Amino acid sequence: MIRLVAAAVLAGALPAGPIVAAGPPVPPPYAGVYQPTGVDEIGAWKEADESERTLADSPIVIRDEALNAYVRGVLCETVGQDRCKSARIYILRTPIFNANMAPNGTMRVFSGLLLRVRNEAELGTVLGHEFGHFERRHGLSGFKAHRSATDLLSWAAVLSAMSASYDARLRFNDLQLSVYGSFYRFGRDQEREADRLGIGYLNASPLRPQAAATVWRNMIAEAEASSAARGLRKPKLDKVAFFATHPPEAERATTLAALAAPEGATRDDGAQRYKRALSAWLPIFLDDQIKLNDFGGSDFIITALAETGWTAPLWLARGDLYRARGNVRDLVNAAEFYNNAVSMDPALAEAHRGLGLALLKTGRMSDGRAALRRYLALKPLASDASMIGLLATSSEGYK
Repeated sequence: MIRLVAAAVLAGALPAGPIVAAGPPVPPPYAGVYQPTGVDEIGAWKEADESERTLADSPIVIRDEALNAYVRGVLCETVGQDRCKSARIYILRTPIFNANMAPNGTMRVFSGLLLRVRNEAELGTVLGHEFGHFERRHGLSGFKAHRSATDLLSWAAVLSAMSASYDARLRFNDLQLSVYGSFYRFGRDQEREADRLGIGYLNASPLRPQAAATVWRNMIAEAEASSAARGLRKPKLDKVAFFATHPPEAERATTLAALAAPEGATRDDGAQRYKRALSAWLPIFLDDQIKLNDFGGSDFIITALAETGWTAPLWLARGDLYRARGNVRDLVNAAEFYNNAVSMDPALAEAHRGLGLALLKTGRMSDGRAALRRYLALKPLASDASMIGLLATSSEGYK
């Protein structure tokens, strides 16, 4: 009976294998305003609407009009002006690489994504991928697949409990593995379809589609740097884990590189425009990243941003990163990085603060106090002015 139930439900709920496509699908013509149909989809939209109402008042939403308009512009450039009318974008100050799009058109873009991508084409890669999920209604099909899978296991558990046979219980355990494996494969196939649709958007856009593969190569390099700094083995990013919801990063990089239109290789990637748009928020996003306590990953991000030239904010961030780890050699390096920042921008108050604290920690008391006094002169109303003032005048040092 368990086998009959499994066969019936799995046949109707989950795909038999990966979706095969020779190339990226051509984006269909914009069909205008879409309204949900059916009980499941209407329910999913209502749930997404309620979530959006809560999101709209969230303190982590970044309400910078210029930044929001810019990110929206990149989405419209990627998927087309008509298509992007369906999306409402919320930028969240959350330092992880992520974005998602709800069935009702709510797109969440995380600040950790904005920190990691280097240009408009790379950002368009991720935004187009999420829009592909939305256009293909993956949220609804995923909900139905999950419900079918859990219903199947619930009924199978009842039937197994009713059986006195030990063999029936063994078959139930096998069924669990089969259902879970099929469900996660279903999710990975949806991700692959969204990747193909996303590269299809980029191929049809004015942006350079070859940037799509770069996104995942950079994520691989960051993960390897993070593991190396912790003394861990290099992560296996070319293998599919049983419970993985996404294809391996190496697979995605290879696939997207193969599907990028060759004639698009000479297009603009919008790197300079992206750099200008993110300039005001970059120090904030870097500070949030450093607080994650991921030395290797953070150092990789900072040095990658500096590939086009070191700036005072980047030297400041690297100084903060090394000072936070706090080894004696790190404090010496941090002082050097802060000095580089001060040399490039003598008015950067936070660099003087970091320099002073690093110097005090290494026993250079007079130089450290002088740097802290400079910080207070530049920023007399700083929230930590009282504490820094004590350190700047104390003869006992900084413990």
